[in-house]
Amino acid sequence: MAQLQQPIAVIGATGQQGGSVVDALLARKQAVRALVRDAEAAGAHALRARGVEVVAADQEDGESLQRALTEVAALFLMTTFEGADGTEGEARRGVTVADAAARAGVPHVVYSSVGGAERATGIPHFESKHRVEQRLGEVVPTKFVRPTFFMENLAPQLADGGSGELVLRLPVAGDVPLQMIAVRDIGAAAARLLVAPDVIDGDAVELAGDELTMAQVADRVASELGRPTRYEGLPIDVLRDDEDMRAMFQWFATVPAYQADFDLTRHLVPDARDFAAWVSGQGPARAGN
Repeated sequence: MAQLQQPIAVIGATGQQGGSVVDALLARKQAVRALVRDAEAAGAHALRARGVEVVAADQEDGESLQRALTEVAALFLMTTFEGADGTEGEARRGVTVADAAARAGVPHVVYSSVGGAERATGIPHFESKHRVEQRLGEVVPTKFVRPTFFMENLAPQLADGGSGELVLRLPVAGDVPLQMIAVRDIGAAAARLLVAPDVIDGDAVELAGDELTMAQVADRVASELGRPTRYEGLPIDVLRDDEDMRAMFQWFATVPAYQADFDLTRHLVPDARDFAAWVSGQGPARAGN
């Protein structure tokens, strides 16, 4: 199992994706430096308890980022469009990190973007991630992991803890195939590329562990959790004036939307979960629990 002498920096280490990268790197016995906005927050203390170096750095502050990225072997970066400044803020922060990484001499970056970012989808948060991709590609060697739909997006609908019928709902037709990936496997793929960027040809991989219609998703849930489950497609109007989410769910219906490389995903993550395997780990939702 390859190990690098210098730490690998992770931005977003207290969140879902960044946390999965930390998990995968620690499993490889790789030193990790987490860049966090608040080094005294509970999440930061939890990272320290696991042996992670925690350094304060703000994605809006290029100087703090440059200092925190000095003498690292690589950087994992993700960006988010959540917050008042939305996708413009996401792009701005991503560019700030890219430029700081270049100034700090970071040898290479792995950026978690989104499946389809490079294909001019018109979806605002896909386009903002593509702007970050473009800047990274200009200033520092970078590999792009482009996840498809997160299986974890369905977790709240599986967590009612009862034993009656489950009803899954999304604003997409039940017969539209949707590619998906477990967050754990995003982290595993990113960790592999952080340690050994040349393990793939090219600079990007679109990640998925399964492709199912939502009707098939309901069948898998019923089988794995032992509960009657059905899917109920919702009208796009449930998204009201959220133009970003409306654009994304409309894009899902334009097949093919995501275009993952399943073989390359499993080259990076041999045990990548299909949806049934992911659901089987959702123990609290099982009937009678």
